[in-house]
Parts: sequence; C-alpha cells; structure tokens
Amino acid sequence: MLNKQFFTPYDVPQEILKYQSEVKQLGVGKEGKVGELRLGLEKDPSSGKTVLKEQYSRVPLFSQRALYYEGSVPSMAHIHIISPSGGVLQGDRYRMDISLRHGAISHITTQGATRVYGMKEDYATQIINISLDENCYLEFIPDQIIPYRNSKFYQKSNLNVHENSTMIFSEIITPGRVAMGESFEYDICYIRTTAKNQNGLTRFFDAAKLEPKQNKFKSIGMLGNFTIVGTVYVLTKREHVLELCDEINSNLEKFSSVLAGASILPKETGIFIRILGNMTDEIKDTIYEIVKIVRKKSINADFDGIVKP
Repeated sequence: MLNKQFFTPYDVPQEILKYQSEVKQLGVGKEGKVGELRLGLEKDPSSGKTVLKEQYSRVPLFSQRALYYEGSVPSMAHIHIISPSGGVLQGDRYRMDISLRHGAISHITTQGATRVYGMKEDYATQIINISLDENCYLEFIPDQIIPYRNSKFYQKSNLNVHENSTMIFSEIITPGRVAMGESFEYDICYIRTTAKNQNGLTRFFDAAKLEPKQNKFKSIGMLGNFTIVGTVYVLTKREHVLELCDEINSNLEKFSSVLAGASILPKETGIFIRILGNMTDEIKDTIYEIVKIVRKKSINADFDGIVKP
C-alpha cells in the first residue's frame, strides 16, 4: 500500500472528514486508488521551446507529450492531462505537482471533464501544487468538475508564483449530470485555493464550500437563477494589475448570458474573477476571453481558443 498521507491534503475539513469510512472494495491508498502526476517544464536554451524535463505519472493520472501548435507563440508547450479511469471514485486520492522554470511558458488543460462519481463510503481528494519561477507564464485551464449524485470531493490547490511571472488558474463547477436528471444532488464539493509568492508570503486565500442538500443555491445571495460557477485567478506583475482588471471588466460586459466581475486581489498582486452562468460553454468562452487579454499583455501573443488533440 502507498503512503496515503503523501496523496491526502493535511487539512481535510471536518465537513469532508465526517464522511470518512472504510471502503469495502479497493481500499484507500491501494494501487489504482492514488493518482500522481509530476511535470517539470523548462525553456530549452538552444531551441527556445518549453520542454518537459520531468514527466512522471501513476494511473489514474496521466499526461500526453508536449504539443506545439500555437502559431502566435510556437514555443509554448501544450499539455493535456487525462485519466484513463474515466472519473474520480470513492476513496481516490489524486496529486499533481507542476513546476515551471527558466522562462517556461505553457498551457495546461484536461482532455475532458473531471467526473466525480457517487460514493457510498468515504470521499475523494485532489491536491494541485503549482510552482512558477521568475519570468514564467502558465495558463492552467482544466475542463469542468461534474459532481455526481451523493459524491463527496475536496480539492486543495497550492499556487507558488513568482511576482515577476504570470499564471492564469481557472475552475468550473457544474450542478451535476443535468442530462441524467441530476442537479445539485451531490453531498459536498469543497474547493480551497491558496497562492504565495517566491518568499512564501500569502497572495490570496479562497474557499468554496458547496453543500446543496443543506443550502438553497437558487436563493438570492447564493447562485440566484444560475447553476454553474466559474472562477479565474490571475497572478501577474503588480504594474499590470490595474490595467488588466479594467480591460477584463470592460470585455466581460459583452457576455450577456453570464454574470461576471473582476476585482483586484490584496496588495494588487493579481485579479480575481467570478462567473455565474447556466451553460458550460458560455462559462468557458468567458474564461477564454480572459486568457486572451492576459496573454496579450503578458507575452504579447494572440489566443485563438482551446485546441484538443
């Protein structure tokens, strides 16, 4: 059995721990129940391309080789994270460790949605550790999280981003398998995100605890008439923050089907954007618009949208 502590967040909230129990099938920590992915990206001094210097995976997490298909920025490495298992099961523990060094630039996404299956015992967790050294650029834009009926999921993201680098980090949480008649029937989806700079100083902390069986999400002050939540964090150089925030807010006005707004993070270290909508594609289009604006300002390159392999 593998070391469960390495793959499990040290600060699992009590709201999640109350579901802890012994999985009767394949137990927590067994092979196949822990997914691990380590990616180390660096700029190659001879070619100028960002290359994978480190790539290690343990199924049910896996990544494809780096792809280069951006006409405006051919040195950018595109990485697609995939899960051959098809989804997150009860007792699963996932961990990703991603680092960018020496001026690396990359776009990382997933091949499909993160499907969190229903759980009779225990819960599932995912740790995302991302580190950017000086003068790096990363777009971490995964597909949506779909929590199925009776699922229990905790995700802890730790972002360590140098103040002279730029990172766009997004997440989308849907109400469930709406086409199957499921909407807000999961037990809990708890998302925590913390960002620090190169000196270990906190840049922001954000948490979203969604317990639809205990809260009326359709009420004022919660989601209102919307069902899908999108969040984007932009960590970038302080001198770019005010201008970027104004431009993002100005462009968000053209997305009439969503409710969105950008605000400046403490000490002007970045931008926080929350998006509410009813269609996943509309949320994604809004996120892509933000990526387009930030990429142009940060690395002076165009963004035409996501390309799937």
